[in-house]
Amino acid sequence: MPSNSPAATEPPQTPENDNSNDLSEDGADQDSPEEGTPASPRNKRRVGRPGRKRKQLLPEMATSDPCANAPPTPPEEPEPSPSPRKKRGRRKLDQTDRNKDEPDDRNCDSPREGETGRLRRRPVPRVTFQAGDPYYISRRQREEWLSRWKKEAERRAYREAEISMMDDLSEADFQKEEEPASPPAPPPSQQHTDPASPTVAVTPEPVARGDQPTPSEIEYQDGRGFGIGTLVFGKLRGFSWWPGRIVSWWMSGRSRAADGTRWVMWFGDGKFSVVCVEKLMPLSSFSSAFHQPTYNKQSMYRKAIFEALQVTIPLFKLFLFNMPVPSCDASDDADGVEIQTRQMIEWAMTGFLPNGPQSLDPPEEEQNPYKEVYPEMWADPEAAYTPPPAKKPRKNSAEKAKIREVIDEGTRERLIFEIKKKTRNIEDICISCGSLNVSLEHPLFVGAMCQGCKNSFLECAYQYDDDGYQSYCTICCGGREVLMCGNNNCCRCFCVECVDLLVGAGSAAAAINEDPWNCYMCGPRSTYGLLRRREDWPCRLQHFFANNHEQEFEPAKLYPPVAAEKRKPIRVLSLFDGIATGLLVLKDLGIQVDKYVASEVCEDSITVGMVRHQGRIMYVGDVRNVTRKHIEEWGPFDLVIGGSPCNDLSIVNPARKGLYEGTGRLFFEFYRLLHEARPKPGDERPFFWLFENVVAMGVSDKRDISRFLECNPVMIDAKEVSAAHRARYFWGNLPGMSRPLTPMANDKLDLQECLEHGRTAKFEKLRTITTRSNSVKQGKDEHFPVYMDNKEDILWCTEMERVFGFPVHYTDVSNMSRLARQRLLGRSWSVPVIRHLFAPLKEYFACY
Repeated sequence: MPSNSPAATEPPQTPENDNSNDLSEDGADQDSPEEGTPASPRNKRRVGRPGRKRKQLLPEMATSDPCANAPPTPPEEPEPSPSPRKKRGRRKLDQTDRNKDEPDDRNCDSPREGETGRLRRRPVPRVTFQAGDPYYISRRQREEWLSRWKKEAERRAYREAEISMMDDLSEADFQKEEEPASPPAPPPSQQHTDPASPTVAVTPEPVARGDQPTPSEIEYQDGRGFGIGTLVFGKLRGFSWWPGRIVSWWMSGRSRAADGTRWVMWFGDGKFSVVCVEKLMPLSSFSSAFHQPTYNKQSMYRKAIFEALQVTIPLFKLFLFNMPVPSCDASDDADGVEIQTRQMIEWAMTGFLPNGPQSLDPPEEEQNPYKEVYPEMWADPEAAYTPPPAKKPRKNSAEKAKIREVIDEGTRERLIFEIKKKTRNIEDICISCGSLNVSLEHPLFVGAMCQGCKNSFLECAYQYDDDGYQSYCTICCGGREVLMCGNNNCCRCFCVECVDLLVGAGSAAAAINEDPWNCYMCGPRSTYGLLRRREDWPCRLQHFFANNHEQEFEPAKLYPPVAAEKRKPIRVLSLFDGIATGLLVLKDLGIQVDKYVASEVCEDSITVGMVRHQGRIMYVGDVRNVTRKHIEEWGPFDLVIGGSPCNDLSIVNPARKGLYEGTGRLFFEFYRLLHEARPKPGDERPFFWLFENVVAMGVSDKRDISRFLECNPVMIDAKEVSAAHRARYFWGNLPGMSRPLTPMANDKLDLQECLEHGRTAKFEKLRTITTRSNSVKQGKDEHFPVYMDNKEDILWCTEMERVFGFPVHYTDVSNMSRLARQRLLGRSWSVPVIRHLFAPLKEYFACY
């Protein structure tokens, strides 16, 4: 399941007269400094939501007194309570409290000075509230609670262990006095490896005995069922009923679950969540919990169902003796596994015959919450030592572990400890999460990466916050507290956990005190503890995005170049045209344009296109109103281009709706009209198309777009040919799309080349410019990128047009404001990148 954070376990007890204004867990939007004035510097250390950076906000305390003339009363001492502060507007008042009148000691009905003759009682102040969950707990407060509870549980376990140890010592002394002649017993081993042993190590990391729970700590004894090892379906908001297994709180690496809740480890991705028992169903309710549409659409859900059914293989063997059983081995035929999985689903829908639901009860050994996860790791270090290989052979990406692993922070820490002790090679583990099921090498640092972290890296590597820095850690693509690089031309972040674990304990604190601090990607050295930067990381990063395709498609049809005397002017259909970047590039390349039909709804964009191209563009309005009849009337077309809005696709937007809702659905309009414009069977004329969208999209959305367009995208970053970062995915059949991006002689690669006379650039490259006004500000301190007259200044519109490759004053029409012009540019394409993609078309169409 995507959710890895535990749910709230207990409702908070808030004081009755709490009038403080609270903040939400994500923080409120802060007002950015006014344009033209430098922004105040901020600390390098930022605390954020899990996987994000948090802006520190100070809550405003309400101090107004509803009765100004009332005599002062001693303040009430609030009850000490660890309850968190709730969201503003989420507070509910009890009906009895809501109808209470003001206390008499306030003397609100006493006449004011100058109003002696008035007998009207002063009205009771109105208290507004909003209906909703009265027990909402922010994620930050929830994490603080869980951390405190875990520490208390560890201290309690340590005290119990000390008492038990003292009892064992006193008992041993007593036995020695009673039996002096008995031979001495062999010393006990440090760790038991028998899974059924009651003293087996609990956590996946080697810790002291005092930090481990004792077998006397019984869990889930509230009489509501769902013990450890039970297979269940759980429900989280926004997801279908998902299969999982009830596990011990110690396996999750967090705190105990409250009464009425259970720790669930979800099948599919191995993450953990706290779920109320009301939101749980036994796996025997397969027929009512299984959701066929989700199974057809989501690969993770299919994987979860498959793994849940793997547990029931012995029962399935009893049902069908002659049926081959699917396994996790990747050497099996994929189609055969899918067919056998469907057969197991049909069998589960019938109620797990012949023994029924009672056969799904976990065996006694699985009900032991302190079962060792990796028993071979606790062997004697001398016996377990094996020298690392001189060169690690690469594993086939199709190989998968037959036994599913449980990966958590403790496992990662233990494996790193083994690497420091030279008992394990760093190339054998995923340095992002600690998984042993690696599939490829990390593109930036020496170490491996699993498939799950690869998907996260694809989504987050080019995701930036409003301050221009990466939203997540460069190593693990997560982190609650991150360190931002002090190099103005670097935008990378590293979380405190990865720094202390891989570089060394205390390294994060030292980096915070260092000003400026250069990160491990731009520092002078290449090795920092276990963190070793690869020498060829730029090439590896490029290949990482170029060869990340999980789907294979047939090669696109290749069209031979057309003879010069047979070339004709090009006819273009541009969907979501914007400010006519496609037509501008075709003119710059010298390609004759016979017809340019554009679909656009922004009035400012249409005005720019009409003015700058002298009415040569045929605007047809909303793309949803274009039909097949229109395509036949305006066509035939030789080139179809477009890039649907990315608002609901970009993972930067927390309220995104995905590919199938909101503006994400406009992609299917491009797909529909692309098929309408394709040549009819038998027509061999060259036909090309291009689709563009943001890189920071979900892996599933990217996979779906590739499946519909029947090709894999090419990632191109405009920083190679311009003065700004702008990473985008391009799908299409243009010749040579994957060739290296080479700047031309007239391309302005540095910001200084784009500025007017008398202005000095503070940075060499700009961050990605979007429609937001503060996207032009650079660095963690949000500096303006230009110096003029020894003062910081904003980027002028003409300079911004040069950064994108447009002619000067290209958007200066219709008295548009600076922000309006920036919005047009923020939605446009980079001219040098489109010129790079369109250049091969000169071999197919007539030129000037």
